[in-house]
Parts: sequence; structure tokens; C-alpha cells
Amino acid sequence: MQNIGFDDIDHKLTWTAIADALEAGHRFEKAQVGDLLLRDGDRALLNRGAWIKGLGLALKSMSVFPENNDRTPPMPSIQGAMLLFDGETGAVKAVLDGVLVTKWKTAGDSVLGARLLARPDSRRLLVVGAGTVARSLMSAYREIFPGLGVVTIWNRNREKADALARELADEGLTIEVATDLSEAAASADIISCATMTKTPILKGEWIRPGTHVDLIGAYRPDMREADDELMRKAEVFVDSRETTMEDIGELAIPLAAGVITEGDVRGDFYDLCNGGKGRSDQEAITLFKNGGGAHLDLMTGSVIYEKFNAA
Repeated sequence: MQNIGFDDIDHKLTWTAIADALEAGHRFEKAQVGDLLLRDGDRALLNRGAWIKGLGLALKSMSVFPENNDRTPPMPSIQGAMLLFDGETGAVKAVLDGVLVTKWKTAGDSVLGARLLARPDSRRLLVVGAGTVARSLMSAYREIFPGLGVVTIWNRNREKADALARELADEGLTIEVATDLSEAAASADIISCATMTKTPILKGEWIRPGTHVDLIGAYRPDMREADDELMRKAEVFVDSRETTMEDIGELAIPLAAGVITEGDVRGDFYDLCNGGKGRSDQEAITLFKNGGGAHLDLMTGSVIYEKFNAA
């Protein structure tokens, strides 16, 4: 059994390799998945398992403590580990750092969605949020969409947005900080939203035709990032119907209220990666919900394991 830490392999991975692995993983037989969520207020323990014939098995346990970012010194808000099992023998092949898997799975999920749904000529990216995921999104989107000319960040706490922009500037990236979310959203070609909000922060009235909207933050039944109007006017896609339709507020709340129907969800990765149609035309607004099921952790962990052993 191998122990694969963050610093062992992070620097050798690419977003293209992760997106390719996720796309290839959806050509296997559909995964069996099972989740267990334990909560204490805003704190949570997520336990997610997946089994994909031909690829293997995985079980990931992650704690979510949002207040950790405000500690002195700051601590990661998400921590944990993943067990990777051999599909033939059931033996534990590796224990992978959970933050490593989550980093590459989360942004990889989103940029695969964008690669399949966003306009290839997209030039303006808006990232809503200024946490750890936002940093990964900047890097991921710039790799998958090298034609991006303007990258903007907006956060409720302007100081955090400014701090992230300065950090990225030290790495050679030029990031604009937006002061008005409605204006930034109205001018973006791709909007990637990674917040911890419980109430919608992104309004449909702001979004222009042709925009691709990537929603990451909501992971609980009581959380949403997009309002009803955006859900109505967009062509809605998800990474997995099984893990997003009932358990995540982004879909479950508007479905229960009759704002949208299950038929309005046009497809998931199993459809899109096997020849299913994406956006209907260049003027369509596409909305992708990144639900991040355990099957994606397994696909990501498997390629990390392969890269680690090829190093």
C-alpha cells in the first residue's frame, strides 16, 4: 500500500490530463456510488464511495470546517484522505491525500464541463469566490482555454479578492478584481462560482446570451448559487444526475418548487462524454452543476496513482 501525499505528485499533474481522465472514465460502465453526510451546523463530514468496473473502488472522507480560513494562522477548510482499492482483488492500493484529490477533481470537473459546453472562443472569465477552489479554477481555466484574455475575480470580502489577485500576480498572472458582481457577470463569457452561500448569489437577469455558467459551491440540500431566473433561462447540465438531482439544493430546490423539471436537465457527463449534444447554439446560456460525486474522485485518484507510479 502506497501513501501519496500532496507534495509528492501535485507539481507533476496537469488540468488537461485530469479532464481527459474524467472524460475517459465516463466511458466505463456507470459507477455505483454511495454518500454519507454528517453535519454539525455549517461543519460537515462527507463520506463518498464509488465502484467502477474496470477501474476500481474508492472511499473518500473529508471534513468541511468553513471557519478554518479565519483562524490564526489560517487552516484548510477541507481536510481528509481517500482509499484507493484494486478492482480485481479488493486490496488497498494507496492512501491519497484528500486535499490533493479534491483539488484536482473539483476544478477538473468544472473545466471538463466547460470544455464540453462553453464556447471555444470564450475570452472573459469571471471567478466568484476567493478561496482555495478559486485559485485552482484560475489555473485550470487558463490551461483549458488558453485564449482567455481577461480573468476577473469577485468576492463579498474585497480584501480576500485583492489578496488572491496579488498572490497570483506574483506567479505571473494578471487578475482584475471586480467591485460590482452584476457588471462583471454581464461581461463574462464563462462564470465559475465557488462560494459557500446558502442563498442565490448569481442572477439570471445579469447573464448575457452565449455565457457558460459553472456552479461549484452548493453541496448540501440547503445551498444554492443561481437564482430561479437563471435556472429557467439556461440549458442545464450536471456532472451526474444521480448525485445532483435530489441531494444538492442547486437542483433540488427549484425542482421541488416547479421552477424546472427533471426533463429540463439536458444531460450529464455520461451523456456528454458518449456523444450527447451540448449547447444548442452559440447564443444559448449553458449552466453546469459540478456536484463532485465519488466516481469523479475515483477517476481522479486513479490517474494520480498512475502518474505517481510512472514518475
